[in-house]
Amino acid sequence: MTTPFDRESQLDLVARLQSGFSDLPDAPYPDLLDHQRLAAYMKTPHDVGGEPDAPIEFVNKQYEQWEHNIYVLCEVLAWRGIWVSEERRRIGNVDVGRTNYLGLPYYGRWLLAAARILVDKQHITLGELADRVTEVKQRYAGGLEGRQLEARPKIAGDGSQVERNLHHTRALGKGDPQVYSGQAGQPKFQVGDTVRVRELPALFYTRTQEYVRGAQGEVVAVAYESLAAEDEAWDRHDQRPEWFYIVRFDLCRLWHRYTGTERDTLQTELPERWLEACR
Repeated sequence: MTTPFDRESQLDLVARLQSGFSDLPDAPYPDLLDHQRLAAYMKTPHDVGGEPDAPIEFVNKQYEQWEHNIYVLCEVLAWRGIWVSEERRRIGNVDVGRTNYLGLPYYGRWLLAAARILVDKQHITLGELADRVTEVKQRYAGGLEGRQLEARPKIAGDGSQVERNLHHTRALGKGDPQVYSGQAGQPKFQVGDTVRVRELPALFYTRTQEYVRGAQGEVVAVAYESLAAEDEAWDRHDQRPEWFYIVRFDLCRLWHRYTGTERDTLQTELPERWLEACR
């Protein structure tokens, strides 16, 4: 049972972890927000490339068993037609908010995404999920002590009655993105074309990094046809597929005060809607 001190300590921790904006009051009046500040507030949490940060030591650590389990769970949900990859990324990487995105382990966010999609699409209720979490916690109240978690499903459901997404039905036996082959028409750009990344509003979800928007690059590959991330993330498979391109950028032109050589480049994958020809 929690005490008043426990509750107060937890609320204090929550307050310290939440992002702080010391130069504006809560819910500011509109005249306190200019366009640049509003765009900064609206930026999606997962688009962090190029932001200032403290140096981080990258370690090639081995995945823990629970991480493997979550990866398999999410892949099975996709294979069974419960969601698509961009839908998972949106729910796991964006809708959780910036504090949780930066504060939770990578596969911890995947797990939250799996739970949320099962509740959102009415495969389970939130009450059932809460009861099962409590049951498992009680089962291992003394700790795992070297044991693996044991699955104890209450029922084995009838999979034939599960409602599956349209993409799952269409892609069976074809694969992804092969299922969209021949649907995007002629590509607008060809290898060698000079293009500029459009500065479109990035609302709610995107896979086009902010640090390349407005930048000029060269098409080095016409990759494949597929739905743009902004459509697939909401399972909008009624939208028209488009071409994806691999675009190469010169780093010395991409980053201010870049200290590397003039030969250094960066390549990224972009959908056609985000590109325009350079005049």
